Amino acid sequence: MTMSHRAVILASGGLDSAVTAAIAKQDGCELFFLTMAYGQRHAVEVARAQQIGAALNVANHLVMNLDLRAIGGSALTGPVAVPKDRAGNERSRSIPVTYVPGRNLIFLSIAAAHAEVVGASLIYFGANVIDYSGYPDCRPEFIHAFEAAVKEGTKVGTEGSPFHIRAPLMMLTKADIILKGVELHVPLHLTHSCYDPTGELACGRCDSCVIRREGFAKAGVVDPIAYATVPPDSK
Repeated sequence: MTMSHRAVILASGGLDSAVTAAIAKQDGCELFFLTMAYGQRHAVEVARAQQIGAALNVANHLVMNLDLRAIGGSALTGPVAVPKDRAGNERSRSIPVTYVPGRNLIFLSIAAAHAEVVGASLIYFGANVIDYSGYPDCRPEFIHAFEAAVKEGTKVGTEGSPFHIRAPLMMLTKADIILKGVELHVPLHLTHSCYDPTGELACGRCDSCVIRREGFAKAGVVDPIAYATVPPDSK
């Protein structure tokens, strides 16, 4: 297996990362899943990532513990309430409290370190700027800047074999992502999107649940997961 055929996948257990992993597999990559257990309130996604990895026959799955609750600053790692029932215009107005400071910068740095050790030159990342919740670390500008930094700051980069960050979902709508997942036979029933679940049950009302449900509706696909609440008027 050559270096270019190995890819580290940032696997959160969510819809986007699962479809991203399937695309990497379609691209001919040997998959090395990396999942971060960072003290997130929706920690069920870690178990879902492991189930998705097993379904996709990944070569290896590294689950790393990195407790970002010590830093805080996010509704996902602290006591601040997760926003519910927000309309699209409200979601896009400002960076939400569910933003985790430095999360993707930290995760991609760890992914680059892992890639360097396992001999992978590709990192696949489920970032998206169309149907997203306003996170600055999901934009192309961030990914390009990170790619340049890794080239300068790693052994393989300075020796002339830089990493490449692939974000195949970057310009797709959530409906497009879902349809791609159906096409690639992604186990969508295993994916977890909710920021504030009760056990394994999605709340149905946080930004991520709303974006997911709207995406399935627009795609004309039945969402295979259950929700605690589905507001009658969520648009």
